Amino acid sequence: MVKDVKAAVFLSMLAMAGCASHDYPPLPTSAVQIPVTTDPASYNYRIGPGDQLDIFVWRNPDLSTEVQVRPDGKITTPLVEDISVSGKTPASVARELEQELSKYIRDPIVTILVKGFVGPYSEQVRIVGEASSPQAIAYRENMTLLDVMIAVGGLTEFADGNKATLIRVVAGKHKQYNIKLEKLIKDGEITANADVLPGDVIIIPEAIF
Repeated sequence: MVKDVKAAVFLSMLAMAGCASHDYPPLPTSAVQIPVTTDPASYNYRIGPGDQLDIFVWRNPDLSTEVQVRPDGKITTPLVEDISVSGKTPASVARELEQELSKYIRDPIVTILVKGFVGPYSEQVRIVGEASSPQAIAYRENMTLLDVMIAVGGLTEFADGNKATLIRVVAGKHKQYNIKLEKLIKDGEITANADVLPGDVIIIPEAIF
């Protein structure tokens, strides 16, 4: 009897929560994240949260270190606190560190090596829906749709690959393109292949049977 009462109360609370949810306004649309790269020929890797950085300061082993970029896009190194690195190239970050370290040592020379490439969200390629392994992947130079599909393990058996869409930021606005993934990876139609760019989102719907 007690269990029945508890169940009834719980269901009543769920119903009230469901009704109350209609009283709240929808969330504002997310801001458009504009990728730095708009042309594959001009691509340069940009550092992002989660990247591992090997920082080498010539003739100063005590200042050389390995750090991980924090979720806020910053790093802390010996003598330099909270420098923002997300969205910047390794070379530009090295120059900034040289400028900061010059306050303490003479003519510092800094080299940065990146490990565990992640990159900022604006420079990633994200694949959702009926891919075998939906995920966000770091963009690589001259990446194509075929390269992306290899990275995510292809389509699931339920995918409608020929109705997939690619969303890209063009002139500060989202633009949608139809892509024929099934023709590309199952029928071998190489004409269905196309370049992808940092920031692209690929959505693969489920087929309606």
